[in-house]
Amino acid sequence: MFPPAARRRAAPPPHPAAAAALALTCLLAPSVSHSQTVPTTAMVPGAAGLAAASSELRDLVARYSTDRAALLRRWDVDYSPARRERMRAFYEEWQVRAGEIDPGPLSLEGAIDHVLLQNELRYRLKRLDREADDFGEMASLLPFATTISSLEESRRAGEPVDPARAAQLLDELSDQIEDRTEALEGELSSEAGPAPITAFRAARTTDELAESLDDWFEFHAGYDPLFTWWVAQPYARASGQLEEYRDFLRERLVGLAPAGDADEESRDEDPIIGDPIGAEALAVDIEHELLAYDARELIEIAEREYAWCVQQLKIAAAELGYGDDWHAALEHVKALHLDPGEQPALVRELAFEAVTFIEDRDLVTVPPLANEIWRMEMLSPESQKTAPFFLGGEVVQVAFPTDGMSQEEKQMSLRSNNVHFSRAVVHHELIPGHHLQGFMTARYNTHRRAFSTPFWGEGWALYWEMLLWDLGFPRTPEDRIGMLFWRTHRAARIIFSLKFHLGEMTAEQAVDFLVDGVGHERSAATAEVRRSFNGDYPPLYQAAYMIGGLQLLALHEELVDSGQMSNREFHDAILQGGSMPIEMHRARLTGRTPGWVFTPEWEFAAE
Repeated sequence: MFPPAARRRAAPPPHPAAAAALALTCLLAPSVSHSQTVPTTAMVPGAAGLAAASSELRDLVARYSTDRAALLRRWDVDYSPARRERMRAFYEEWQVRAGEIDPGPLSLEGAIDHVLLQNELRYRLKRLDREADDFGEMASLLPFATTISSLEESRRAGEPVDPARAAQLLDELSDQIEDRTEALEGELSSEAGPAPITAFRAARTTDELAESLDDWFEFHAGYDPLFTWWVAQPYARASGQLEEYRDFLRERLVGLAPAGDADEESRDEDPIIGDPIGAEALAVDIEHELLAYDARELIEIAEREYAWCVQQLKIAAAELGYGDDWHAALEHVKALHLDPGEQPALVRELAFEAVTFIEDRDLVTVPPLANEIWRMEMLSPESQKTAPFFLGGEVVQVAFPTDGMSQEEKQMSLRSNNVHFSRAVVHHELIPGHHLQGFMTARYNTHRRAFSTPFWGEGWALYWEMLLWDLGFPRTPEDRIGMLFWRTHRAARIIFSLKFHLGEMTAEQAVDFLVDGVGHERSAATAEVRRSFNGDYPPLYQAAYMIGGLQLLALHEELVDSGQMSNREFHDAILQGGSMPIEMHRARLTGRTPGWVFTPEWEFAAE
């Protein structure tokens, strides 16, 4: 059964009159916008034709990626004004280059790359503006930042160093840290200090700047006796004070446990510090993902999906004799875990089961090599503090309790990784999920890694959870509850992450929501929220799972349910298209060439 947002108003199918080749060469004039897209006069291009098609801009996009990576290696000091200006010049230069491309001769693949390249360049320039704003908020806490970035960038440029002047700069830097620490101590006593998130970001930046200072010093020390004579002592003082200042920011202004505290429990109790970006920045990120919705509309979609999941949980609970008490049924399922040491064998069994299921139904091509090379590792206890469940790809990382965990931690890990939760996760991480996805995208349209998006990366794996549900993969009420737990979790991720970035939900409220509204163990819920908000994931990452999955599900209805493509053709074509927003996969599979000025209008989640 499809949830309410999954069965969509399908767009009118392409006219079936002409040959598939025309769909790959159908072009628009530069002035045509997406809303004026010329309908293709061909059937959906076959999978073989799509695989053989190549973009004229493939090498150009690859050059952009290579040059960008080279510049970021050269200009590697975070928040450096010089790096920001160099990257701005780079993106603006590429905007000119992209603007000079004549779209007339471009094939469908080339037109898609052209739209994506322009979209990427606009976004990167806006991100530089956001970076400048973030640094502006931290500037008063980092009076030494310019000194360190200038020293390191001068070294990168091969410029000679004046040891006496460098020693003086480092002494001044140490004085600045002492003065700023003293001033902040005074602000703390008057409760007028900076916001915890600003201090947290400044502490992380201080760490990164300290590493840059270390690189600068170690380049010269020992090789230049005069440098060492002048600089060794001021450097040691400055390096030590940077470490102390970072700890001061973390402990006194943010409220985190000391970094060297041997008490693991005290670190587990650290507040979750997130960095809400606000409605305006969210809108920029959503625009970059080519979504025709705003943040509020995405939350509404998630709330509908969540309500459907709860309804299905109640149905499964009733089958198990719990009435509509789905929480009690979930507790029953959590207790169905294996004994310590037995989880790897289960993962292997579940992996083979998923492959057999999809091959028996001819759903997608599984290259024998892809099925041969995947392997397992166990997640460490420390890793499980932020990743309490499986992680995956070619190497599936399995979460399960170890003998060094506390009794409470062992029980929570066993319950969180029970048989039926695991059955819903293994295929997500391996085949047909992330491992198959990574295997294929390493072989087709690799240049599109420049346009990589979690809506494609995570959306693909989540989509298979939805499709396998509809194809009867869950055999029992316990299986369905296992799949529904994760599906409810994905809807909840959209709700709590977007509300957090809009300033409507705190991290603590997000943890409570996962515990009460999804059924997480509290330690797992805390780890999930901490992982979502600690700065390692983009703001839209948690929303990408279900939204990307719903996009693919709607496209499946449009092309497979209508009979225009087989399941295998559809899924192979998606994998061969490369990593890019799902809107562009839709253009590629339907043969609708995107216009020169592109505005997303696809209402894939219409009620």
